[in-house]
Amino acid sequence: MTPIRLGVNVDHVATLRNARGGTHPDPLAAARLVLEHGADSITIHLREDRRHIRDADCRAMRQALTAPINLEMAATAEMQAIALSLRPHACCIVPERRAEVTTEGGLDAAGGEANLAPLVSALNGAGIRTSLFLDPDPHQVEAAARLGARAVELHTGRFCDALPGPARDAELARLREAARLVAAAGMECHAGHGLDYDTAPLLAAIPEVVELNIGHFLMGQALFEGLPAAVSRMRQVMERARRT
Repeated sequence: MTPIRLGVNVDHVATLRNARGGTHPDPLAAARLVLEHGADSITIHLREDRRHIRDADCRAMRQALTAPINLEMAATAEMQAIALSLRPHACCIVPERRAEVTTEGGLDAAGGEANLAPLVSALNGAGIRTSLFLDPDPHQVEAAARLGARAVELHTGRFCDALPGPARDAELARLREAARLVAAAGMECHAGHGLDYDTAPLLAAIPEVVELNIGHFLMGQALFEGLPAAVSRMRQVMERARRT
């Protein structure tokens, strides 16, 4: 079975730094630490309002890290220019509203193909693995394939928010079917948003899912058990689920 990768989002290290100003805690130091303890890549979301990760963080990580960097970005001309200058390993195009606390759902790739097509083409042309952050909807997956996306990251928020039982089971079934469609279309299937020690293994057990991106839970859990231990434990539960 294909190994499962863990991408760790360090945005909220920057959130804590920015709450008081200054340089501590340093997102780059956190990125180095999680890579030492089981992460395969680093995810950073450069938002329009720069509420956590800033341009200087992106440049510092690109210069200092040899591990893959996954830049989450809105579909704007400003972000396209930054991505083409930065040349990260990957870019994940996400919906973004200034008023939202966190990303609230998947991108409408089916309704926005005309606007997304030149962006996806430009990123692909620069050798950047382009991913679209989508709800587990067959129509959205089909749109991603038409656009030439190299990967789809399935939004797992509704699944993680649902209580254990029929509602969660239904969301997991949607994710399984979407993962199958993504892989059948020749794209990599990733997943993320709201995953924790209980929900991440259920996604890691889906054979078509090759990468989980997790941030908020790990940064919060680090307050109780330390960042190295939280990342190591997440890696272990993912790999155990993958084997079984």
